[in-house]
Amino acid sequence: MNKLRVFFQLLITLALISANISQAADKPEDAVAMVEKGLAYLQKNGKDALVREINAKNPDFIVGELYLYIRGIDGTVLAHPVNPKLVGKNLIELPDAEGKLFRKDIVELAKSKGKGWVDYRYNNPVSKQIESKSTYLQRAGDIILEAGIYKGK
Repeated sequence: MNKLRVFFQLLITLALISANISQAADKPEDAVAMVEKGLAYLQKNGKDALVREINAKNPDFIVGELYLYIRGIDGTVLAHPVNPKLVGKNLIELPDAEGKLFRKDIVELAKSKGKGWVDYRYNNPVSKQIESKSTYLQRAGDIILEAGIYKGK
């Protein structure tokens, strides 16, 4: 009986830890921290090194659904750890699920203010649903560092 109680307590603890981990990347401050981590790496190691690390899926730049990616100031994807097929492509004229040209908004915000948030609707690869997403971005010279969070349906 005592072993069964310990087993169920362990299961409950693991479930709570798992829930916390899955929600850990759902906060705006996590996206900001990811971009700042990328900026620190960029300043120390340079653009080429950061691009290589992101494209190599360095776990420092991927936490659950949250990851760092880089877009050129012209809109071309330079580094993407989750969908390498996007690297080298400029999809600035491709809208989100509701017709919003969010990539264009990202580039325009980077050029005008240097950093900020852009909201749009996008397919969540985990839930397989179209969900609200918000991307934090910061310009660093001729590149834009970005990290997005899903906000649910």
